[in-house]
Order: sequence, then structure tokens, then C-alpha cells
Amino acid sequence: MSVMTEAAAATQYIIPSSDFAGKFNRESFVFHHNLAQHPLFTLPRLFQLARDTQRSRPQDLYYDAAQNVGIGQRWETMGDKPPLEEAMEQIDQAGAWITLHQAQEDPEYGAIFHECMNELASLTGVDFKKVMRVEDALIFITSPNRVTTYHIDRECNFLLQVSGSKTIHLFDRKDREVLSELEIERFWTVDNNAATYKPAQQDKAKSIRLVPGNAVHIPVNDPHWLKNDDNVSVSLSVNFTWRDSELANVYRANHLLRKLGMKPSPPGQSAIKDGAKKAIIAASYVPARDTVRLLRRLKGKPTRAT
Repeated sequence: MSVMTEAAAATQYIIPSSDFAGKFNRESFVFHHNLAQHPLFTLPRLFQLARDTQRSRPQDLYYDAAQNVGIGQRWETMGDKPPLEEAMEQIDQAGAWITLHQAQEDPEYGAIFHECMNELASLTGVDFKKVMRVEDALIFITSPNRVTTYHIDRECNFLLQVSGSKTIHLFDRKDREVLSELEIERFWTVDNNAATYKPAQQDKAKSIRLVPGNAVHIPVNDPHWLKNDDNVSVSLSVNFTWRDSELANVYRANHLLRKLGMKPSPPGQSAIKDGAKKAIIAASYVPARDTVRLLRRLKGKPTRAT
């Protein structure tokens, strides 16, 4: 174990507050941390991590360079993808958005991530090891004034601002004027970009300016978008996906029923209906990319190989 790793294991990173247990995965809230200006999050060290990730785990690296990104813009329309070295060297003017997934695969970042996870589990009263399917230390490096477009996530997220500043605009996932049942169904089934930004609903957002040492908890499916201040921003997302996918399966079943011409009831209105939907999907559901094949099977039509 390196000196850095030993130091990380002995340090408390999350500053306790009374919000965690009562609000966890129910509503967003602000908290604080001690990672601001940590040496592992300087740009030279992060750029080395990006190079290492590109070389050993290219699937865990995403980046683009796009100016004037719209709040409601879809992921696949982000624009240019220059060489990684160019995006990093020109980070202060490139309009770049660099994301490093699974940073915990690096032992030094892993020590910090797992300590944060342990502290957050203690504060929420939830044993994450028993409920999570996949964990992820996700690091965002973004250019000045860059927008992160409006979206919802599968992950239960704790977003820690480490350097630079930006504003996050958070919406309530339970507000159906903001996020419709149809959008949630499509998100869990066929379209990661299903949540649609509605400018008329912007005044419902909880807008939080994140500065080094600030953090925010983002529950699963809470819509949000972000914009950097006129600076390079570095954030650490300590997140995981739940092992229990039952609620997601209700939405998947509703999506398929809607495709069959029915008008399914939202989750929570009937325990009997929800139970039947969960059972059907649990028995027959395939990954989202193959949902069309399942739908065709339910309609009695032949499927085709893909």
C-alpha cells in the first residue's frame, strides 16, 4: 500500500450532517466533504489517470469537445471528439467534457472511493454492499462554461465538487409535469435520453452552486442539468446502482403494455398489478437493447437476429 493509500484510509472525507438517513434517495440535499484541492484531483494527475484509462480500460473513458451545448441536447449530438491529449491540453478552452468511470480501479483513487462509500453507508444507515449491483467512482473534468445536458440517471449519486465551481439545477422526480410516466418508462427500457427538458418548468428547479467542499445527493431518476462557471471544474461522483430492479421492471412492463395499446397504471397504485408486472419482466426481460424483440414476442410476431 502506498503512502497516499494509507493516508486515504485514515482520513474522514464526508462531513456528517443530519440529512442523510431521512432524505437518502428520497430527495436531493447538500452536504460537505474534505476532498477539495486533494493532490489526486490536480489536473496533471487526472490527465495521467485519463491516459491510463484509455490504455487499459477504454470503455471507461468518455469525452467530447462541444461549444454552446444546449440544455436539452441529446447525448449523441454532442459534436467533435478530438484526440484525448488535445482535449486535455486545451481543457481551458476546448468546451470539453471528460468522464472517467471506475476510477477506483486505480488503487489510490480506490482507497478514497471505498472510504467515502463506507462513510456514506454509515451516515445513511444502509449497507451498500447488500443493496448495490455496480459501484462507480466517476470523475468529471469539464471546460469553462460547459453545460451538462438535462437527464436522469440509474445511479444513486453523491456528487462532490473538488475544484472549480458550477451550478446544478435539480428537479423532483415525483412531479409529473417535469418528468412524465412515459419518459420514465422509455428511460428504463429503450432510451437513456428519454427525459425531455421543459423550459416552462425551469422555475421548479432547486438551483445549487457547487464550490470546492460542497456536495449534493442526487436520488435515482431526479432530473438535473449543470453549467460550469468560467473555470475548469473537477467533480467526483460516488455512486452505485441498486441490485433491486423491481421498480424499474414495473416501468419496463408499462412500456411494453403501452406498446400493445393498453393504458397501464403507474407504479404504486396497485400492489397486485405491480407484483404481476414485476414477475412477468423478471421471468422474461432481456437487456434494454433487446426490448423490441421481447415486444414482438409478446405480440406473437417472429423476432429477427441482430
